[in-house]
Amino acid sequence: EMKEILEYKLFEIGEYSLSVYSIVLAGLVYLLTRGIVALFGKLFGRMASRRNIDEGRQHSFRLLFEYLIWTISIITILTLLGIKLTLVLASSAALLVGLGLGLQQGFSDMLSGIILLFEGTIEKGDIIEVDGVVGRIEEIHLRTTKFRNRDDQVMIIPNHKFVNDNVINWSHDDFVARFGVPIGVSYNSDLQQVKQILLNCAHSNPHVVTDMTGKIPSVRLDNFGDSSVDFTLLFYSSNMFRIETTKSDLRFAIWEAFRQHGVEIPFPQRDLHLKTGQWSLSPS
Repeated sequence: EMKEILEYKLFEIGEYSLSVYSIVLAGLVYLLTRGIVALFGKLFGRMASRRNIDEGRQHSFRLLFEYLIWTISIITILTLLGIKLTLVLASSAALLVGLGLGLQQGFSDMLSGIILLFEGTIEKGDIIEVDGVVGRIEEIHLRTTKFRNRDDQVMIIPNHKFVNDNVINWSHDDFVARFGVPIGVSYNSDLQQVKQILLNCAHSNPHVVTDMTGKIPSVRLDNFGDSSVDFTLLFYSSNMFRIETTKSDLRFAIWEAFRQHGVEIPFPQRDLHLKTGQWSLSPS
């Protein structure tokens, strides 16, 4: 009786027929796939923790595995349901050509997504700058990437932007990066005193790295400008996502320190020289 139920054909069109048995097998493959994906996620998470694999790379490997397993699963399910992919593709060749032209950008984004996941140049949690906008990568999908900028706005960016355009990854090779705060002082200032004040301000900021070899704050004299002697306070920080806040805190500290020590921040000025002499008006 059970055999008859399983072999019962729900409908039949020409040479194609769909039985209860085919649907049951397809359902089992679907459930098995979900189980494999969930089990892999747990096992891979434990292994990654033991081997200190960073979260971004974990996410990339997990996503690639899921895409691969689900692709195999879908092909298997379609085969169990009696759907011949070769016939479907052959009969809809013209439609696929049209879709291919229309979805060319979409395919480019998907290919770019695969490249990103394999290369690992951009990973979940990275601080990047694209088109002048700085933000944190929250999720990388096959076609798009979820990106949150400093204004806490979520941007959905097509993956081809990260492959074809120039992108700065502030956190790819190291967890700290170098930044600068430019400042100009009066020509009457003691330059060594100015240098020491700037260094003191940097060392007193909790977001400035001060204890790493080769990555301590420094002061660079950039130029003798028209109205000021121009310096840049160079420093390293791990607070890359909120670095503008750190720069603002440094500017406040510099302003207060300059005020206390009588260091002047000049504004642009020009000297006007008037020549005295005889003016004569000729009759017209």
